Amino acid sequence: MSDAIIELEIRLAHYETVLGDLSDVVAKQQDQIDQLIAEVVRLREHHVEDNDSLQLPPEDTRPPHY
Repeated sequence: MSDAIIELEIRLAHYETVLGDLSDVVAKQQDQIDQLIAEVVRLREHHVEDNDSLQLPPEDTRPPHY
């Protein structure tokens, strides 16, 4: 085989390795994104529940100038 073909095969093997590594990184990042989205949803729900439980009846609410 010529040196050019050997060089191309070496580059191809390297690119396949790099592509596999990048694919793994992207998969891990997607898992992290999914976890973060779930956490944001959970925190929003918790925030809404907290706000609902903290609502004061109108008679106990101070006017804004106090």
